[in-house]
Parts: sequence; structure tokens; C-alpha cells
Amino acid sequence: MPTVNIHKAKTELSRLIEAVESGEAAEIIIARNGKPAARLVPLAKKSPKARIGFLKGELKIPDDFDEMGQAQIADLFGVGK
Repeated sequence: MPTVNIHKAKTELSRLIEAVESGEAAEIIIARNGKPAARLVPLAKKSPKARIGFLKGELKIPDDFDEMGQAQIADLFGVGK
């Protein structure tokens, strides 16, 4: 865990942020007069909720769906009722 003084942190902020984002440094301590004052760490990345397959097993598509007419498909979806 590298420690940098405030002046160096101000002049190299972009590089320090890149270092924690890329994982080059897990955290960077910023010191004032040699005493730790702040910690620069990457934000936890939020993973999007998985949506693919969320209806698996919930729907039944008829085998002859591709041969159905528009009226029959509309009826399956309850359109026009």
C-alpha cells in the first residue's frame, strides 16, 4: 500500500486513480506531513442483475407457433380482449 503526500497526490491524481482502478494498487494512502490523512480505493463495481433466462420454464410456446396466423397469436397474448 503506497503512501504519497498531498502535493504529489494533487499533481498525479489521474495516475493514482488509474492505479487503483486497474488493480495495480489495492489502495493508496494520502498523507499530510507524513501522517495518513485519507485512503484512495476503487469503488466496488455493481454487477447488473441477470435478466437472461428469468422466465425459463414459465412460458409455453406452441409447437406450431411459426405457422399460426396473426389472429391466433393475438389470442394467445390476450390482445383485443
